Amino acid sequence: MNLEPARTAVVVVDMQNGFCHPDGSLYAPGSETAIEPIAGLVERATEAGASIVYTRDVHPPEQFDDAHYYDEFDQWGEHVLEGSWEAAVVDKLPVEDADHVVEKHTYDAFHRTELEGWLNARGIDDLVICGTLANVCVLHTGGSAGLRDFRPIMVEDCIGSIEDDHKTYALEHAEWLFGEVATSDDLAFA
Repeated sequence: MNLEPARTAVVVVDMQNGFCHPDGSLYAPGSETAIEPIAGLVERATEAGASIVYTRDVHPPEQFDDAHYYDEFDQWGEHVLEGSWEAAVVDKLPVEDADHVVEKHTYDAFHRTELEGWLNARGIDDLVICGTLANVCVLHTGGSAGLRDFRPIMVEDCIGSIEDDHKTYALEHAEWLFGEVATSDDLAFA
C-alpha cells in the first residue's frame, strides 16, 4: 500500500501512561505491546515526510459532574486526569516539535477538537491509525474519520486492546464499514 507522505498523517491514539504503563489505572498489556511497532511506524513515516498526530485523552476532574448521560468516570473510573502523569504520552514515543498533539475529552479524536481543520489545512486525506484501545478510541476515531471522507487505514500490529477478541471485532468492523486494515509492513511512504 503506497501512501503519498504529503497527503498522509499517522494518527497515534492515546498511547499514554494511564493505558500503556503497568502503573497506569487502565493499563492493558496489549497497549504496552503496541509501543514498539508504533515507534517503528512513526520513525518510517517521519523520515518519509508524513505528518504525525498524537491524540491524548485528557479529563478535567470535574468534566462529568453535570453529565446527563455520557460519563466515562462511571464506566472506567477516574483516569488520565488533566496534568497527571497518566495523561502524558509514554516516554518510548517521544513527541517531536513537528508533531501535532490533539487533546480530546471523548473516545472520538474529532469530537469538539481542531483535528479535522488541521488535517484539511494541510491537504491530508489518508490517515494511518494506530494506538489504543482497539474497540474504543481507535474504533471511534477511525469511524469518525471515515464519515468525514478521510481514508482511515487501521494498522493491525500497531493497535492495543484489552482482549484479542476486542481487537478482532474492531478491525473487522472497521474494514466492513468505513476503512481499511493493513499491517505496518504493508505500508510504504513514497
